[in-house]
Amino acid sequence: MNVGYLTTEYPAVSHTFIRREIHALEALGLTVLPMAVRPSEHPLVEPADFQELKRTRYLLPGGTAELLLNGGLCLAGRLSSVAGAVSVMRRLAARSDRGLLRHVAYLLQAARLTRLSREHGLTHIHVHFGTNAAAVALLARRLGGPAYSFTVHGPDEFDAPIGLSLADKVASARFVACISHYCKAQLRRWIDPADWPKLHIVRCGLDPSWFEPPQPQVSTAGPLRLVTIGRLAPQKSFDVLIDALARRRMSRPLSLKIIGEGPLRPTLERQIAAHNLQSAVALLGAQPSSRIRDELRSADAFVLPSAAEGLPVVLMEAMAMGRPVVATHVAAIPELVTDRLNGWLVPTGDADALAATLDQVASTPAVRLDEMGRAAFDAVARAHQVPASAAALAALFREAATKA
Repeated sequence: MNVGYLTTEYPAVSHTFIRREIHALEALGLTVLPMAVRPSEHPLVEPADFQELKRTRYLLPGGTAELLLNGGLCLAGRLSSVAGAVSVMRRLAARSDRGLLRHVAYLLQAARLTRLSREHGLTHIHVHFGTNAAAVALLARRLGGPAYSFTVHGPDEFDAPIGLSLADKVASARFVACISHYCKAQLRRWIDPADWPKLHIVRCGLDPSWFEPPQPQVSTAGPLRLVTIGRLAPQKSFDVLIDALARRRMSRPLSLKIIGEGPLRPTLERQIAAHNLQSAVALLGAQPSSRIRDELRSADAFVLPSAAEGLPVVLMEAMAMGRPVVATHVAAIPELVTDRLNGWLVPTGDADALAATLDQVASTPAVRLDEMGRAAFDAVARAHQVPASAAALAALFREAATKA
């Protein structure tokens, strides 16, 4: 079975879980063509991503002129189906805040996707995220392209379910993979109940190399060593975490390493300096998975202060390394983190509550932190292994192929 895997940007620092999923599907015998609207705007740091870059096909290989030329030629070859696709495109544009011209670009991208699918013998398109790439897959289907499915993650899809025409995308899809029960429940709110049977739980997963028995690495003296990972953007709430460090009451020192890059770096640097935390907080920028593993191994706990999430893969990675976590009670996080069993759950946006919890982590005996880390490993190993997730997807692809 030949499947196209489509997303907005690929490969990308934040999309390693997609690469893992693709490789796991290929290990099951499927032929997968990575596809994206455009290359990532951010520098790649993972060696494996440079290999993915070579085999990925893009819907925007050049500038606007090339899109107009290639898209126009593809549309000209499908005049019988263009009118229906234009009607759908106008309906999507009417609900969206992105305007008609952006949706005309989606239609041209859909024409190229249809052509690439034919050239590569693709029988199905799977999209990650229910945003613009899913709109392109929907329009490609209207142009006579392959059937499609997509994975919904959140939170972006649930910030604008009407503007993104989620109901239309689900109605035309063969199935929809939801990464959590929370995700599935939210999606059910916005679609036709007749389409509820299309929704399936398929969790994101880690490859087997992450599931070696965790090594205890809890410090018994010196600073409490914390790590957090994510894009330096408002939804990650790293500013709340820095405020929490400044509000701690315990005398035990603490060190925090923040892995990730993004537009809020200057703001966070100023905040760190204002609290005189330069010796305690380090902004490490984006790092490859090998460095991430090293930092997690040397940490006592992982912190995730996010205000909005789906179910972050970095949380799974930290727990797979046997590290207890401090995370906000947001979206599907409580499906993985059980308060005081494998971590701590705190209210989002509450720097005082986060500070008090960090003090509690600092005062927890090393043996108890190690027990919580083993419980964290067990929770991820039960539900988030990518071979199992890929097998579930492969079964859904094959089932979709049998439908008219």
